[in-house]
Amino acid sequence: MDLLRKTYTADSDDEGDDRKFLNSTAKRLRPSSNSQYYHTAIPPLPAHPPDYPSRRSDEASVPGRYVSKRERLIPTPPSRVSDTTVSSTGHTSPGVGSISDADLPYDVLASLRRQTKAWTKSSKTPESLSIKLSGHTNAVNAIHWSPTHAHLLASAGMDQNVYVWNVWSCGQKRARVFHHHNAVVKDVQWSKQGLSLLTCGYDCSSRLIDVEKGSETMVFKEDQMVRVIKFHPNNPNLFLSGGSKGSLKLWDLRTSDIVQQYVRGLGPILDFDFSIDAKHFISSCDVSGGNVSENSIIVWDLRRLVPLSNQVYVEAYTCPCIRYHPFDSCFVAQSNGNYIAIFSANSPFKLDRYKRYEKHGVSGFPIRCGFSLDGELLVTGSAEGCIYFYSYKSSKLVKKLKAYELACIDVAFHPLLPNVFASCSWSGDVSVFE
Repeated sequence: MDLLRKTYTADSDDEGDDRKFLNSTAKRLRPSSNSQYYHTAIPPLPAHPPDYPSRRSDEASVPGRYVSKRERLIPTPPSRVSDTTVSSTGHTSPGVGSISDADLPYDVLASLRRQTKAWTKSSKTPESLSIKLSGHTNAVNAIHWSPTHAHLLASAGMDQNVYVWNVWSCGQKRARVFHHHNAVVKDVQWSKQGLSLLTCGYDCSSRLIDVEKGSETMVFKEDQMVRVIKFHPNNPNLFLSGGSKGSLKLWDLRTSDIVQQYVRGLGPILDFDFSIDAKHFISSCDVSGGNVSENSIIVWDLRRLVPLSNQVYVEAYTCPCIRYHPFDSCFVAQSNGNYIAIFSANSPFKLDRYKRYEKHGVSGFPIRCGFSLDGELLVTGSAEGCIYFYSYKSSKLVKKLKAYELACIDVAFHPLLPNVFASCSWSGDVSVFE
């Protein structure tokens, strides 16, 4: 009897430990207003003991380890057959060069370390081509500077490859080449948490890549071609994806699950961007196939899953790029009508009919645009291969820079150095201007 009493007492203790573990886990996932990473309007997912056992699977497989009654009652999770599945893979891509800043020229390294608050300085228009990065064999769709390792630039291309460039390296500038996608790679984003890349493409997947190890760590499968991805600005554990069937999905990296879905089904998602406070986001979709041009730009409430407005832009043109201003309450939309329109970011999100940026051509290419660090310049690529710099306040053309023979697709100011700027082209070139 004493032995039985001790055994059931031990079971009860284990169950208490399990409850404490689950409760503590749930508390850690709950956002806090004082937390840098968990401040978000999205409520945390509740703990699911049947799907996420409190004990690690490697512990459970140790011979002779005591298994409590609670653990014995946990059923084996069924295999998921879904059009939005997540899997892990051990595929690796060997490094080509170094991702370290050890072999950077002294003046560049000193500038990067000194300009930790470059946004306080006025941005400058680049004077000339400084570095040409060759490797892609087809059009480059997107580029993105690393916010934490500012000497690294990532590019995603039609050749199904993702490149990481050590831009100012004295040795090999091509630091990594990833071949994980088996179709066109449409977008690439650096994570703010370490050396990780998020990519997406026409193989109906988004992929998380450990750049330092050269390995793919997670695959997020969907039932649509994924055209655009972005991390939540206040919570790097969340990212939003948009695809060819018009569905927008908010994913949580911690649980590998979809947190929210935003569905209108009007047409393929072309682009989206988060508001400064991350309470809203604006999406652009291709509605050229029907008489619903007023739905081409939609303002969404991130938490309530409902559109705040779907009559923002009523022109009969699609908009391949949406960008919020970094400080002011407004956003811009690149229009296939060969101009950039500007809107108020406050309800009712009115179009400014007296102000537009219209010296460049788009001509159906997925041309992207963006603001400088101080918000004073609006820069865009063009169908004719030129880069256009506009004054944000006056909308006047400040500078026109001939960069390529074919279309200039994406443009990006450096996150620290106000006089450094990168671009990519339909011919497969990636360039850095200073």
